[in-house]
Amino acid sequence: MDPNSAHHATVKVGDTIIAESDTWEKVEGNIYFPPSSFKDPSILVKSDTTTRCPWKGLASYYDLNVEGQTYRDSAWYYPEPSPAASKIKDYVAFYQSGHVKVSVS
Repeated sequence: MDPNSAHHATVKVGDTIIAESDTWEKVEGNIYFPPSSFKDPSILVKSDTTTRCPWKGLASYYDLNVEGQTYRDSAWYYPEPSPAASKIKDYVAFYQSGHVKVSVS
């Protein structure tokens, strides 16, 4: 666990909290949330988008479906990360935007 993870992390889409956790990982400036941190996992809709990180491996993406609004490819995760990134397996990170905000308190 990242030493910074003693703090509470939250993801909001608009005014809706979609995930929060006291256990998370920080990698390359991004907060990765464990799957158990989602209040309603059905908001995560698998996308066909993938990207490759040279050291983490193949990332898969989620669209976020919150209160009838879809935010395309707003989150990503590593279902089979490289050994160097094994601590974030299936953890979810988010692109912060005008609608999606990640905070740590």
